[in-house]
Amino acid sequence: MGKKLVITIDGPAGAGKSTVSKILAKKLDYIYLDTGALYRALAYKALNLNIPTDEVSSLADLCSNTKVVLENAGGRMKVYVDGEDVEEKIRTEEIGLAASKISAFAVVREKLLHLQREAGIQGGIVAEGRDMGSVVFPHADYKFYLDAQLEERIKRRHNELLEKGVSAEYQSIQQDMFIRDKQDKQREIAPLKAPDGAIIIDSDNLSVQEVVEKIISYLSVN
Repeated sequence: MGKKLVITIDGPAGAGKSTVSKILAKKLDYIYLDTGALYRALAYKALNLNIPTDEVSSLADLCSNTKVVLENAGGRMKVYVDGEDVEEKIRTEEIGLAASKISAFAVVREKLLHLQREAGIQGGIVAEGRDMGSVVFPHADYKFYLDAQLEERIKRRHNELLEKGVSAEYQSIQQDMFIRDKQDKQREIAPLKAPDGAIIIDSDNLSVQEVVEKIISYLSVN
């Protein structure tokens, strides 16, 4: 591969996008962009300030009065909100659910769109999210859609939280993921779907390493 590619990996919550994208970016010596972190960062501020996550005027004010910055930290784009590194504070299920909710509003998506596109302007990036190949980088060199059955995704998220030492009830995760899937797929603006031309990978019976190797096999034909 001569030129630096733009690679997008979309898919629903719990499909393994983040883990796969991080490993892939490291193997390719590319930048890893977790676009979901941008929405989580705004949701984090909204929840902290008790700002309604379902009112467009409140979210417009939030966007107008919030400075979101992406900074390349050793090959990974870190998110700062009003100068605060929020990386370790935005990974809860509550914030994930709120992020899914605010992502349905045009004012929020417009706030973050230019940041995402700017990050990929030079290529050499693995961008992971829910509308990377369909909206943010429609002309990406390679588009992948990573999927898995709902029960498999619930089990993975449950195990992930337990490994981090976070108390997590299986039924609570099941309910939250069902809601997030519904919100992501049914929103009017940039709904979650497999982008046109995307290579769809079903990860139900594949390990993380096998998914990464499968993606690399598509890239290595050029």
